[in-house]
Amino acid sequence: MELINTAIETLVDLVSPEFNLKAGLIKDISAAAVLMAAIFAFLVGCFILLPKLIHAL
Repeated sequence: MELINTAIETLVDLVSPEFNLKAGLIKDISAAAVLMAAIFAFLVGCFILLPKLIHAL
């Protein structure tokens, strides 16, 4: 996801090198997508590993 975020930010910089509010919004949304993917990965990991850890204790 971070690679996709970097690609989107590079493309936005290429298309709109000067300051643009919409370009900034696009960058913020792509960064939020990385955050959401990280949270989702954490939750999936907890969903898979926590029952096994609880059972082992």
